[in-house]
Amino acid sequence: MAGSIRASGRHEGPRDGPSCSPYGPAAPAKPWRPSTSLATNAGAAILILALGLAVGAPLLAPHDPLKQDLGNALARPGGAHLLGTDNVGRDVLSRVIWGTRISLVAGFVSVAMALLTGGVLGLVAGYSGGRVDGLVMRAMDAVLSFPPLVLALALGAMLGAGLTGVLIALGVVYTPTFARIMRGQVLGIKSREYVDAARALGAPAWRIAVRHVLPNAAAPMVVQASLSVAFAILAEASLSFLGLGIQPPAASWGSMINAGRGYLQQAPWIVFGPGAALFVTVVGLNFVGDAVRDALDPRL
Repeated sequence: MAGSIRASGRHEGPRDGPSCSPYGPAAPAKPWRPSTSLATNAGAAILILALGLAVGAPLLAPHDPLKQDLGNALARPGGAHLLGTDNVGRDVLSRVIWGTRISLVAGFVSVAMALLTGGVLGLVAGYSGGRVDGLVMRAMDAVLSFPPLVLALALGAMLGAGLTGVLIALGVVYTPTFARIMRGQVLGIKSREYVDAARALGAPAWRIAVRHVLPNAAAPMVVQASLSVAFAILAEASLSFLGLGIQPPAASWGSMINAGRGYLQQAPWIVFGPGAALFVTVVGLNFVGDAVRDALDPRL
């Protein structure tokens, strides 16, 4: 029997499964995550659309966002006004498009300010240690002791209403988060072998911090920045809604919602336009932030 099997060269074992391959077991297929891919693509599309609207607002807005038409106030959506008009006859769609520019500027610029300031403070505190570290971190703890929105409101009231005051207020609110993240990264990196080698070769402290420590601590900062933009846009809308942000007649999603809250039963489209734009933009930015986090996570 064994001789006949050997002569025929046939193998009577199972023909299906990994053991059939003459090159050994087949590698398991990588899991497909359609939901993650879909969320990333949707977030990227929303971000590109928002940036396009912000840059091309003068060309894409069908009407002047500041032009009033009291005879056409509270007009229903349709015809020349796809999202209707507000209580003084201004085109809601045009104001939503122009509000995209203000919201993105507030989100990206304020986070960039916090990233730069917090990164420098965290780098100095973590690398210097001692009294410098204690002084910087206690100042950051003092800022963190206030609720973020309350601190932003207080700073906005001190600096005055307007885009500049909003940017500074939000930058101060988000600075301690970046400072603590940077300090934690620096404390772990400055004891690595390549930092000790650079120190033994006589490199000055500032060069070690900038050339060796900072690049290796940048990834968590980028992730935090990508996730903070959406919250900064929400904070700007909250300040404008409360009257301490962008002031009318400038088009801001928060101020538009505040102006339309008294007409919710009579003309809900005044609030629907900026509210939907705020919701979609924040969700898209959160998707992009999650994608950046996954891309920079070495465990994934």
